[in-house]
Amino acid sequence: MTDVDEELDWHRERSESGPDLGILQVRFDWMRHPQAERVLKRLVLESVDWINVVALDTDGRSIMVEQFRFGTGERTIETPGGMVDAGETPLEAAQRELLEETGYGGGEWHELGAVEPNPAIHPHLCHHFLAKDVTRIADQEPGPGEAIAIRLMSEAEIRTVVHSGELRHVLALSALTRVFDLFPRVGG
Repeated sequence: MTDVDEELDWHRERSESGPDLGILQVRFDWMRHPQAERVLKRLVLESVDWINVVALDTDGRSIMVEQFRFGTGERTIETPGGMVDAGETPLEAAQRELLEETGYGGGEWHELGAVEPNPAIHPHLCHHFLAKDVTRIADQEPGPGEAIAIRLMSEAEIRTVVHSGELRHVLALSALTRVFDLFPRVGG
């Protein structure tokens, strides 16, 4: 265990841009270890902030999306989400993404807070929102890299796909657990 008085902050000696991966920009930082003084090369994947939306229709069903994900090579069930475009606030991005991915909009919006997707390699945040009483107001307009099916799910159905492992997307789970009680308490 580390003594609380020990230095824990690494110091950046230099940075270098790496490849532009479209939605991510690679950066390499040479960081000085706080205790050993050696310099280590570290990878950072820069991005704009992200958003995830727990959207509930007027019947209290959650508007979920199902889509193929290239990383896992499988279809996933998720909350609607995406990236904050230049000039947008996270709320504006959340409202836009919900409308584009599902055709749902309107309703009453609440900010639920933000999480760090993976602070080991990502410097950005993922903002979570709750949209209550949304209705279908338009056709879906997914982006060119998206093919999305809408799934209207009750809290019980969400709990079932979480417990079965069918829903494992950590950012969707993080947003959903701010609204629903999805996991049983262990030892309490």
